Amino acid sequence: MQPKFLFLYTELAEYFLACVQALVTEYQAEVHLVRWPVNKEAPFQFTIPEGVCVYEKEDYTRPQLVALAQSINPDLLFCSGWLDKDYLAVVRSFQKRVPLLVGMDNHWFGSAKQQLARLLAPFTLQKLFTHAFVAGAPQKQYARKLGFREDSILEGYYAADVAMFQQAGAAANAAKHAAFPKRFLYVGRYVPQKGITELWQAFVQLQEEVPNDWELWCLGTGPLEPVATQHPRIRHFGFVQPKDITQFISQAGVFVLPSHFEPWGVVVHEFAAAGFPLLCSRQVGAATAFLQEGVNGFSFKAGDVTGIKDALKQVVLLPDTVLLEMGEQSISLAQQNTPAIWAAKLMALVKEGEEA
Repeated sequence: MQPKFLFLYTELAEYFLACVQALVTEYQAEVHLVRWPVNKEAPFQFTIPEGVCVYEKEDYTRPQLVALAQSINPDLLFCSGWLDKDYLAVVRSFQKRVPLLVGMDNHWFGSAKQQLARLLAPFTLQKLFTHAFVAGAPQKQYARKLGFREDSILEGYYAADVAMFQQAGAAANAAKHAAFPKRFLYVGRYVPQKGITELWQAFVQLQEEVPNDWELWCLGTGPLEPVATQHPRIRHFGFVQPKDITQFISQAGVFVLPSHFEPWGVVVHEFAAAGFPLLCSRQVGAATAFLQEGVNGFSFKAGDVTGIKDALKQVVLLPDTVLLEMGEQSISLAQQNTPAIWAAKLMALVKEGEEA
C-alpha cells in the first residue's frame, strides 16, 4: 500500500524538499505539504517534487485545515514546532491514531519559559505528539526535559541535500588541488545575530596584521550595510538562489559561520558535504555534528572579533595540503545524515505503526 505523509510546515527550504523527494523516490510515498507564505527576507524559488501536493496555509480556516488533514488520512503526520495553533488543532484531531511528530531545533537553556514548557508538557506536548524529531544532540536534551522517552526521539530533523553539494564539490576538486582558492565564504542573512559584523571586522584586522592573499566572499541580504568595514578583499554578492550556489563552491575554499546563536544551521552540513573546511562559532548547533576541532575546522567564541580573527589566521597559515585533507574529513562527517537516511527513519515509524 502506498504510504501517505502529511507535513505541517512553516517556511519551506530546498533541503527539506530534497528529503521529501527521497520519500517519493525511495518509497513511492504520497506526500501532502501545508506551508506558510514565503519569507520576504529569503525569497527562495522552489521546485516542488513530483508526487507532492502543496497547500497554502493562508487559504484555509482552522476547521478547513482539520477537514483537509482528515480527508488525506496520512500514515504519519509531522508538525514543525508547536507555536501554530491551527497546526496543533490538526494534530489533536488525530488523537495519536498515527505517528505524530513534532520538529525541534531549540536548545535547552533552562530559561523560565522553557521550565514552564517542561512543567506543562505532560498536559500539552505529551498529549499531542508521539515522537520528537530533533535536529541533533542539543535539541535531544530539550526533548528529554519535555518528557519524550529515548525511544520516542529521532535525531536528524534537518538533512542537507548531501548528494547535490558533494557532487558540486567533486566537480571543483581537480581545480582546488591545482590551486586552492584563497577565499572564505559566508552564506546567510545580513542581520546582527549572524555575527557578520564581527566577521567583517576580524577579516579587516587580519589583513592589517598579517597581509595575505585571502578574500572574504559574502552571500546574503538583510538590513545590515557593510559600510563601516569596506575593504577591497571583501566582496558582496547579494541573495543567491540554492541552484546558483555551485559556482561559489568551485571558487571558494573555506566556509565560515560566526552566528551569535544558530539553533542548527543546515548550511554547515551543506558545505561540509561540498568538502569545505569549516569555521563556526560555538553557538552553531550543526557544528556539534559536523565540525571536529582541528580535524576539519576550528571554532571560536560567538561575538569575539579576536577569536574570529585568530581562527581565520589559523587557516591562512595552513598549507594547501592540510586544507584539502580537512575538506575530505568534512565530506566524511557530512554522511551522518542524508535525505535517504531521513526518509528511512520516517518509513520505519510508519511500519512500526502498521505492525502495532
